[in-house]
Amino acid sequence: MLGSGAKAAKPSFVSYISPEEIHIKEPVEKEVSPRLLPGELLLCEASTVYKYIPEDGSNRGTYGKLVCTNLKIAFLDDDSASDDNEPQFKNRIVGENDITLQCVDQIYGVYDEKKKLLTGQLRKYPETLIIYCKDLRVFHFCLRYTKEEEVKRIVSGIVHHSQTPKLLKRLFLFSYASAAPNNTDGRNQTVMFDTLEDWRDELERTKGNVKYKAVTTNEGYRVSEKLPLYFVVPICVSEENILKYEGRGIPIWCWSCHNGAALLKMSAFPKEQDDSTSQMQKAFLDGIYKTISKPPYELLKTDDLSSSLPSLQDIQTAYTRFKQLFLIDNSTDFWATDVKWFSLLESTNWLEIIRRVLKKAIEVVECLERQHTNVLLIEESATDLCCVISSLVQVMMDSYSRTKSGFQSLIQKEWVIGGHGFLDRCNHLRKSDKEEAPLFLLLLNCVWQLVQQYPPAFEFTETYLTVLSDSLYVPIFSTFFFNSQHQKDTSTSGESLKTQSGPFRFLTVWDWSVQFDPKAQAFLSNPLYAEKPKPDKSQRKTARFKHQRQLSLPLTQTKSSTKRGFFREETDHLIKNILGKRIGKFINSSDEPPNSFREFYDSWHSKPVDYHGLLLPRIDGPEIKVWAQRYLRWIPEAQLHGGGTIATAAKILDLMEEVQSLQAKMDEEHSQAISGDVRSVPLLRNSARLSSLFPFALLQRQSIKPALPTSTWKDLEDEEDLVKRDDEFVDLSGDMS
Repeated sequence: MLGSGAKAAKPSFVSYISPEEIHIKEPVEKEVSPRLLPGELLLCEASTVYKYIPEDGSNRGTYGKLVCTNLKIAFLDDDSASDDNEPQFKNRIVGENDITLQCVDQIYGVYDEKKKLLTGQLRKYPETLIIYCKDLRVFHFCLRYTKEEEVKRIVSGIVHHSQTPKLLKRLFLFSYASAAPNNTDGRNQTVMFDTLEDWRDELERTKGNVKYKAVTTNEGYRVSEKLPLYFVVPICVSEENILKYEGRGIPIWCWSCHNGAALLKMSAFPKEQDDSTSQMQKAFLDGIYKTISKPPYELLKTDDLSSSLPSLQDIQTAYTRFKQLFLIDNSTDFWATDVKWFSLLESTNWLEIIRRVLKKAIEVVECLERQHTNVLLIEESATDLCCVISSLVQVMMDSYSRTKSGFQSLIQKEWVIGGHGFLDRCNHLRKSDKEEAPLFLLLLNCVWQLVQQYPPAFEFTETYLTVLSDSLYVPIFSTFFFNSQHQKDTSTSGESLKTQSGPFRFLTVWDWSVQFDPKAQAFLSNPLYAEKPKPDKSQRKTARFKHQRQLSLPLTQTKSSTKRGFFREETDHLIKNILGKRIGKFINSSDEPPNSFREFYDSWHSKPVDYHGLLLPRIDGPEIKVWAQRYLRWIPEAQLHGGGTIATAAKILDLMEEVQSLQAKMDEEHSQAISGDVRSVPLLRNSARLSSLFPFALLQRQSIKPALPTSTWKDLEDEEDLVKRDDEFVDLSGDMS
């Protein structure tokens, strides 16, 4: 005890280690080498790099080596070479700590605790590197303990190879195709639509061969380099007309309905033309319209998508704002936006765009199904929004497109062969941000709405859609890395791109064995897929799943509770009181469905669902949800451990396994052979340990909600004050740099 007049001793303890070193493993001494694919070259590397775990705001993490190749950026620690605790769902090409160069969105450097966007030549090198990925992962690498020369090489290398413009043939796609043996059969029951026979078979399947014909007019690309080699037009359209304006103004067949009505698309003429040219083109179009409006063709309705749907720039702007909600640096940032979530979500306009696109597809379905009218979709190139709407219409109307092989064939027909500019729209070459637009992601988001509303109608799962979206950025497949069939064909025929065994063939993404082993591929197939339609009307009730309103904009009133938290149902009352009027105004906008549309829409939803017939999505208010698995899978705070749809699926799969086991015993007793077509399902043992975002979420990670800022807690303690004032509306446009 110190005396009353004595002074307290001055602390003498001095710490010579940084806070990071308290939580980390020692730097590994053993050499860890990256696993390189054929054609992959190591470009630069840096040792003693510290990777943060963005979990609870602490500086926990691990030391390792950061490398950059001509394919990817990879972080290697002592666990990289170990096969212990491998995830049940593992990608063979892209590991947990791998980022393909095409998947890099933006790179920031931290200088004296300030973030700065890194582009071009660097004069000063950061102490921390933050990489934001297009699949919404966020990586933090501390370079404070790395040698200065290695920091310069790795930072400059990563920025240069992921952010600067490049030539098409410098993509890893070509290096891999030149070096890797191509022994896989990529078709895998997927129709590629690169032959005349494929188009004729599709015409026969849809019974459209009476009024439409597959043409070879564009062989050698003598009509247009933007059109595929083979496509389908009305029988009455002559080869001379096809050649006249390089394919513009020609109705190209997409699909035929069971009643004979067809979905068509057309590339429009340029709007800025001199008077004489415009008159000639108008006369040409009038002649085409008259020809295909006469018997045996149905009445024709045209729809200019450029005026009836958001522009590509609006779609890109909305998605850029939307993705910022999920690029979370740490838990503190996540919880800080808890109360503002609905305001932030609404301000992006992304869910509204999804709703408008689905509504447009339903309008087209009504014309085809109820009015027996041909629909001609018109767009400048007919390769952007036309692809989205035509694909959605077929998914809604054709049950074949809801099988895995059918959906893949649909993507081949409408997008890959149809000429969607994946190279430009995904900005794979980093040449022009102005051309970038997430149209394929928009389609997958719309299809996901249908999958989560009507799970038994689809042979594939939401996990399939998620890995398909990830595959946009894996440059070993040609599927999503060309603007047209012509560009791919000319790239393939280059003399310098021939192997010793002859010209190579690019891999297609539809061969899932390249990315996943059979056990992982099982997660792509829906074990509850209704293979045969069931007439039982009670199915209509079972299809009405409980709303996950925390992932959609609120509309209806729910019971109140004293508990709060973004990912809990108890939030509904609080948010409803704060945002109800503004959200109601948002939902009841001037863009209301017309009476005929509403009658068709309500009439269909009042009847039992035929999972192999027409499917219409529910699009009112909170029915349009956030695709949780794709957008929240890397955020531990968003996970429900032992809960969510995966817990229900686990129980159902256990019952299916038990039924199959009993069936096998009965067959054995009766000496009957067990069918080889029984669908194998992944066994989800210990479902209480699974995350609601399984199979992507890491099972071993647990996140503890950190303390919120004092000011935030004060707001939360007085609910009445919070209800009275408007929710803070945050404009994300300033974060789009």
